[in-house]
Amino acid sequence: KRGYVTAGKWTPEAVIEHPEAVRQLHREFVRAGSDVCQTFTFYASEDRIDRAHGAGKHGVYPINKAACEIAKEVAKPAGCLVAGGLSQTNYKHDKNAARVKDQFEKQLHVFKEQEVDLMICEYFEYVDEAVWAGETVKKFMPGTPICASICLTTPEEDADGISVGECGVRMVRAGADVVGVNCHFDPFTCIAAVKKMIAAVKDAGLQAHFMVQPLGAWTPDANKKGWIGLPEYPFAVEPRILTRFEMARYAREAYDAGIRYLGGCCVFEPYHIRAVSEELREERGGYQPENCTEWGACLVDASNPETIAKVGRRHWETLNPSTGRPMSAAYSTPIWDQTK
Repeated sequence: KRGYVTAGKWTPEAVIEHPEAVRQLHREFVRAGSDVCQTFTFYASEDRIDRAHGAGKHGVYPINKAACEIAKEVAKPAGCLVAGGLSQTNYKHDKNAARVKDQFEKQLHVFKEQEVDLMICEYFEYVDEAVWAGETVKKFMPGTPICASICLTTPEEDADGISVGECGVRMVRAGADVVGVNCHFDPFTCIAAVKKMIAAVKDAGLQAHFMVQPLGAWTPDANKKGWIGLPEYPFAVEPRILTRFEMARYAREAYDAGIRYLGGCCVFEPYHIRAVSEELREERGGYQPENCTEWGACLVDASNPETIAKVGRRHWETLNPSTGRPMSAAYSTPIWDQTK
């Protein structure tokens, strides 16, 4: 949308070629209430980076170093934490534990040198890769808090058919302090999945914290690989984007479920994080981000009564948004079903 990233060939080289754009995006999320700045290092592993548009010419170390420096520059003055982002490897094509862990270590050198506050191991479609990621961080960066997320293939299981609950148990046993799911599905689908993870971890007699970083778009009609299987992916998902008030409901439901690390993945915008921050203001010690919406309270000074009438929770919480398209479809048919 902003013109710095090429879809399909995910582009972490933006931290070197357009650092001001990455810096500004961090600032917008911090201003909206983020507590954590995550390094822009997705796809920055040696066995994948050549597939990223232009990234291979820079190399993993320079990209990850620049990403850390930018995140720290924005986060530290604001009192925020910096999270290193550990990227998936070529595990799907090479399931050798030693080689996969070696790829993780090559990514981790910079995060260790930069002394990030925590590591986020995310977008792992296979729980075995997430387990190896957690084990590698624990060994290479002892004492660093580890967050680990599964990117579910269906709302119930990973790409190997392992249940979401079992995924959580395995990640905790591998050393993760915080476990959950990210990407592929909408917030409420992801909350339901993490609830199963919470139950399974507790039933196993283990202790952990829980996280969720879902899409910012509705996916009730998605099945295999979530939104990737929808015909609108990735360039026509705008009609599916959650409103800030739906994001407030996401924040409340996630918090009430026992999830304490709330974030977002693809499609999330700073105003979505502002909505999460506003909804959980009391739980966060009264913290209030810049320019709060306050359920439309700012509209009280509008110039017309029709707009002033929209002040208050009742209007926005019960709103059923339309697309404005007379023939707009409520659901789509996933491409996997179209091509059977």
